[in-house]
Amino acid sequence: MKKLTFSSDYFSPTQTLECGQIFRFKKASLSGENNNGYVVFSRDKACFLAEENNRTCVYCLPEDEEYFYNYFDESENYGEIFTRAKNCGVDVLAKAAESGKGIRILRQDPEEMLYSFVISQNNNIPRISGIIGRLCENFGEKIEGGFAFPTAEKLRGITAEDLAPLRAGFRARYIADAVEKVNSGEINFAKIDALPLEQAREKLKIITGVGDKVADCVLLFAFHKTDSFPKDVWVKRLMAQFYPNGLPNCTKGIEGIAQQFLFDYVRN
Repeated sequence: MKKLTFSSDYFSPTQTLECGQIFRFKKASLSGENNNGYVVFSRDKACFLAEENNRTCVYCLPEDEEYFYNYFDESENYGEIFTRAKNCGVDVLAKAAESGKGIRILRQDPEEMLYSFVISQNNNIPRISGIIGRLCENFGEKIEGGFAFPTAEKLRGITAEDLAPLRAGFRARYIADAVEKVNSGEINFAKIDALPLEQAREKLKIITGVGDKVADCVLLFAFHKTDSFPKDVWVKRLMAQFYPNGLPNCTKGIEGIAQQFLFDYVRN
């Protein structure tokens, strides 16, 4: 196993995984060690994540080293982002940044995020995780410790009826439509990545059932468009209470990260 290390100052496994941006992980301990951590799944890969001696450590296969350095956003300067949010001169945001300083935005697989956030609509996290788990178990390949997330190619021709084992309800039709549009090329992730935020959002919204919130989640958590600002019921409430005129200008370009700080702060 390859061991990757990160500073734990701005990377808490618990805060990063349990803030609603990822659904494929489970608590676990690494064999032979006393530390508690998590197994994290992405695409057809898995790693173990835990804090050890004031460092956040990732254990993965040697061939997956580059993938997980990118996945855990090693290139972003979260200390600088934290300082910027903390010094914004806005009391609530400063408290939220201090409380949530261990959160970082994962660079997740676009296809996995698209289906996951389609499933997330009008849903809670345990149920979302259950549906995604059944999607992987029924249609994904077996991998060490679990199942791979099925690709659009693997799901080619899938219908809502075929997805009945997921118990996804009305969302099955949305998943099938997303799969069809990815396979047809109507949704091209490389092209979406190159688009500015507004155009990328509108492109994703051609998928049945995808509105602003789902599109913005995909753009933030898969494409790392940190100016994307997903608004669910929690965020709408906090915006109405604290920022009825919108976020302060000091958050420009990092609105999505500020949102995660605020969401975590208000929710907890």
